[in-house]
Amino acid sequence: MSADPTAKKTPLHDVHEDLGANLVDFAGYLMPLRYASETAEHQAVRTGAGLFDLSHMGEIFLSGRGAGAALDFALVGNLSPMPVGKARYTMICGHDGGVLDDLIVYRLADETWMVVANAANAAVVRDALVERAAGFEAAVDDRSDSYALIALQGPRSQGILEGFTDAPLGDLKYYAILAGRVAGVDALVARTGYTGEDGFELFVDASDAVRMWEALAAVEGVVPAGLSARDTLRLEAGMPLYGNELTAETTPFEAGLGRVVKLDKPGDFVGKGALAAQAQTPPGRRLVGLVARGRRAPRKGYQVVTSGGAPCGIVTSGAPSPTLGTPIAMAYLDSGVEEAGLAVDVRGRHEPVDVVALPFYKRS
Repeated sequence: MSADPTAKKTPLHDVHEDLGANLVDFAGYLMPLRYASETAEHQAVRTGAGLFDLSHMGEIFLSGRGAGAALDFALVGNLSPMPVGKARYTMICGHDGGVLDDLIVYRLADETWMVVANAANAAVVRDALVERAAGFEAAVDDRSDSYALIALQGPRSQGILEGFTDAPLGDLKYYAILAGRVAGVDALVARTGYTGEDGFELFVDASDAVRMWEALAAVEGVVPAGLSARDTLRLEAGMPLYGNELTAETTPFEAGLGRVVKLDKPGDFVGKGALAAQAQTPPGRRLVGLVARGRRAPRKGYQVVTSGGAPCGIVTSGAPSPTLGTPIAMAYLDSGVEEAGLAVDVRGRHEPVDVVALPFYKRS
């Protein structure tokens, strides 16, 4: 694949080139797809520690007395009561209830919030926040280009990171954040991730990214990991990917994520009317897990068919699972479809699958 000359480079681009990474265009950035073996990178995260460059993600700050109220109006979650130092998974929806992006929102101080958006949607999210915050005492500041984001994920991550900081990582709960120094660098340290393992996401100044990465990468057993491993890790963990499980044409309820929509929070919010109606109506489709009985992996866009061969759904994500040793997928099934006897049309062959509850993998 030839690189797009207009694609942006993360602050760690030269590091990835030196490591021999296979770089691809992703959401307008040149990103490492893999360094060597994506399976080895995946297994390193499940059993030890993997290191990811996530500097393509968007970091959008809201500040001011009305910042919390602005987020309550702009997003589907009830953010303003969240304590300082905590984080929450939420979504920004259109007036029709379609998902514009899924987000993590961190409260950094009484009047300071950080919204982390997917790279492909960062500009959409920023512009929507600017528009929706206009009636509040809140300033929106897109600092995406000023930050690098490095993730250390896996069961060894806390022990490794404790070698570089005095911050009380043992007291840092899942979906919480603190400010500290790591490897001599000022960082926001969040106990969040997209792999299904314990781990940390480190927000640092772009100028400090190489120093942070090289310190962590020098630890024996820490394996640089690319987008391919990140995708199979999040798939095993049943985590949605925007553009696959989530789109502007998908509602949170269809995706099985209606719990993030807080219809009972005070005041109005964008999309409330449509989402309230959707909450009272069974969705026309539902997101499920599929496990293939054979060795051929269902892929995005493949049709799910009934025992009689009638189309009844569509695969949104699929791949061989390194952890489970069998192909897995997520798919939307039409409501009312009998789950027994389903198959996926894999290039003209109907490959039998079993419907299972998500996630496929959950750490002990």
